[in-house]
Amino acid sequence: MTRDERFRGTEHPRVFRAPSSIFGLILGAVLALVLLGDAALRAGVGEMLLLAPWVLLALWAVYALLFAPHVRIDAEGIRIHNPLRIADIAWARVLDIDMRWQLEVRTDEPRVVKAFGGPVAGRPGRPPIRRDDERGRREPPAIRDLQLIQEAWETARPTASKTGVVRRSWDIPSVISLLVLICWVIIALFISGGLG
Repeated sequence: MTRDERFRGTEHPRVFRAPSSIFGLILGAVLALVLLGDAALRAGVGEMLLLAPWVLLALWAVYALLFAPHVRIDAEGIRIHNPLRIADIAWARVLDIDMRWQLEVRTDEPRVVKAFGGPVAGRPGRPPIRRDDERGRREPPAIRDLQLIQEAWETARPTASKTGVVRRSWDIPSVISLLVLICWVIIALFISGGLG
């Protein structure tokens, strides 16, 4: 399969996320369910509801810091989803894509947007190895993912809309859920006498 054939289908987004983030979120969710279930059985639902915001705050941190950050590419551009912030960058606005410790996208603003999720350069000399059948050699997954992102950008550049934008926004669902949990923590502290 040629490079152009691989990226002609980039209308369908491709997401780059650390596999350990999925494991961490599942483990955190199971642990939260066990803790809250145990609290409900031993102390009752009322006491469990006073404990729940603390456990859910820890689970929110696992979600926001480990699972939510990712890099997504499609035919229009690249989305860098960092903790609480999202940057959507049209391919026409990208000047360079490189990796230092994490993926970095240089735009024509000029500004560098760093991705805290997605491909990450491992410690030198110890990255996990993946077989690259096309090139007949083994290479670290982060390098392969970087090459896939760069190839998608190079393939999309000739046809990319010149009116593309760089849009930055807050991760509204994460921010709202954090605010709800903080309010719940404050209410639980008042009810339990922790603030008074």
